[in-house]
Amino acid sequence: MLNLIEYGEEQSNHPPLIIAHGLFGSGRNWGVIAKRLSDTRKVITPDMRNHGQSPRTSTHSYTDMANDLAEVVEHIGGPVDLCGHSMGGKAAMALALTRPTLIRRLVIADIAPIAYGHTQQMMIDAMRQVDLSAVTRRSDAEAQLGTAGIDPSLQSFFTQSLDVPNKRWRLNLDVLQSEMDNIMGWPGELTGPFEGTTLFLSGGASDYVRPDQRAGIKKMFPNAHFAKIPGAGHWLHAEKPREFEATLRAFLDAGE
Repeated sequence: MLNLIEYGEEQSNHPPLIIAHGLFGSGRNWGVIAKRLSDTRKVITPDMRNHGQSPRTSTHSYTDMANDLAEVVEHIGGPVDLCGHSMGGKAAMALALTRPTLIRRLVIADIAPIAYGHTQQMMIDAMRQVDLSAVTRRSDAEAQLGTAGIDPSLQSFFTQSLDVPNKRWRLNLDVLQSEMDNIMGWPGELTGPFEGTTLFLSGGASDYVRPDQRAGIKKMFPNAHFAKIPGAGHWLHAEKPREFEATLRAFLDAGE
């Protein structure tokens, strides 16, 4: 099963919330938001497969990741509220469309159920360029990532997945590279629709979820609502954490 980080206690009037992180992330990335939300509900932030402390596997499809999340829900007891960002959002949508009874409310952060034409290979290349033998602290790796052209905000994000004492990445870079087409794509064999209330929450400065995609989204998620956080890009939860937390809390509490 996936490695889980848990915050707070079970609440009789609030279902547990699972937050699925995006590509190159980890459950730890969501610690601040999860801790704040845990004042009224239990919050679980798993490491997705091939990330963090979770199992290394040879595949990384959205069917795989949906099954991983289903196992977590069945372990803690469902239905649950589920929030997923980017890759984690696609995994959350795949679960909702295939196992809808496991989910009460669904939040999809800055991603659509479509195949994207770009790649994240350059990020893998930059991480591989880091001379781990010369790294004694995270800032050493951040400096090398900067030399490789990685934006400062992403330098810190990536190095949260760096095991400095053991001089290794907590990411299965080989499989993430070989499965990049699947990660950037979207499986066509899913069923659905998911009838539960769903929020597509996007960054106001991001183009990952466009107005012309809403009709297609509505076919799969007929009870979808759309909202934007002004001034935020794709990493909206990191750029505007307070606004993200407030929006997520209001949406989940509205279903009680």
